[in-house]
Amino acid sequence: MRTSSLIAISFGVGLLGTGAAHALDAAPRPQPLAPTLTPALPTLGPKITPAVKYSSAREALRNGMRDYNAGDKVGAAQALEYAAGQGHTLALWKLGRMYADGDGVEHDDLKAFEYFSKLADQNADESPDSPNAAVVSSAFVALGGYFLDGIKGTYVSANPRRAVEMFSYAASYFSDPNAQYNLARLYLEGTGVAKDARRAARWFNLAAEKGHPASQALLGHLLINGQGVPRQTAKGLMWLTLAREGSSGSAKDRWIDKLYEEAFADSAESDRKLALALLEQYIQSRR
Repeated sequence: MRTSSLIAISFGVGLLGTGAAHALDAAPRPQPLAPTLTPALPTLGPKITPAVKYSSAREALRNGMRDYNAGDKVGAAQALEYAAGQGHTLALWKLGRMYADGDGVEHDDLKAFEYFSKLADQNADESPDSPNAAVVSSAFVALGGYFLDGIKGTYVSANPRRAVEMFSYAASYFSDPNAQYNLARLYLEGTGVAKDARRAARWFNLAAEKGHPASQALLGHLLINGQGVPRQTAKGLMWLTLAREGSSGSAKDRWIDKLYEEAFADSAESDRKLALALLEQYIQSRR
């Protein structure tokens, strides 16, 4: 826990010169990780020819993950390609992530998109309680990110409404906090949907309750400014404190610190004390 936030809320912090508007600009937009399903896609042909024949997709997956964890990502990709060709859910997801991240293979968003698409097409009705639900949901989130901006030089064009469909499905059916955050951002910005701060706040709240720091930060910001929700400074400060506690502390999360510090500096002492009480109550209720 970053206990400095709990201390700061009791004793005060200095005012930063950077305003909340600039901090909000730094908040992450929906990104590829992970209803209407994607249209029929070109058949995925073998991208890597496996040097070894496997008795089953499960064996290939097991070997692929063993090689990956051992640092042999070329061997891992070969084994995973075999398992993915058999439609294995985890192999499709892992290859999608590897191509999306350039992790042991050349970065290729189109290949990632196609693996995620195949996974989503085959598993859209996966039970939200199943062991594979997290990776299926992640595939929908990834597709939403790709549809939002498109993939330059490919047949995947920007289609914000399609992005909304992907995020909505993962947010509603799988209760995925990343999807809920991304959908809230689109409602907040009016991208692919009519601008609706109230609906954005609702989706931020659902993700915030699951411990999603970015959602906690933006929900807190909306509450402090009375945007889409009744103004509640103390509750907003509570959510910003939780966001700051749960963030990574890295440069990419600096925007959360800035929102917190701006809100704290502008709040009255009575709101700070009430925020601390609400924070303690919130933590106790989850023990």
